[in-house]
Amino acid sequence: MKYRNVISGVFIERPNRFIAICDIDGQTVKAHVRNTGRCRELLIKGVKVYLEISEWGKRKTGYTLIAVEKGDRLVNIDSIAPNKVVLENLQNGKLAFPNMGEPKLIKTEKQFGDSKFDIYLETDNKKAFVEVKGVTLEEDGIALFPDAPTERGIKHMKELIKAVDEGYDAYIVFIIQMKGVSSFSPNIRTHPEFGVELNNAYKSGVHVLCFDTVVEADSITLADPVPVVI
Repeated sequence: MKYRNVISGVFIERPNRFIAICDIDGQTVKAHVRNTGRCRELLIKGVKVYLEISEWGKRKTGYTLIAVEKGDRLVNIDSIAPNKVVLENLQNGKLAFPNMGEPKLIKTEKQFGDSKFDIYLETDNKKAFVEVKGVTLEEDGIALFPDAPTERGIKHMKELIKAVDEGYDAYIVFIIQMKGVSSFSPNIRTHPEFGVELNNAYKSGVHVLCFDTVVEADSITLADPVPVVI
């Protein structure tokens, strides 16, 4: 996934979950934050950030915050990036899921039960729902999700289990929006119920997958599988 018109700045503060105040060459600007997670370990005053210049006239803010430097690591915090990365790689044949052949049909935002799942796939003899989660939290080399309690995530796990019960294949794909982590685990300290529900989903036949990414200032690219420790 490529961005256009990316510039660097310095993070100042986040007055609410949708807005970041940044400094660009001495000018204070407002940037839209797509990621509604806490990102407390990332959005620290004085860190270098990367912003995409928005198309004028479409939004009140002229910039979108897309990436943050964390030490020597660059972390993408754009919440729409994981879905786009997975979709791009499915469409160009660079990503294949276990038990699934080449998809003949790929749809987005497909309804099942009370949930809309990110991606729906059909092959010659299989149908599958795919839910994608972006991961920006890293501690001691371990990627963790979520960084804040997520009732929506719990709901998705339960609906994926129902999909398996009704004969669908089901996948939850965690996209780590950085490189250099050793493994992925549910963040049971922040939201123990999510860890329990993810384990239930795994035991019920939901495929739990995880990939890291190569993050540049103006792009994010799907990279390698990461071990999942539930």
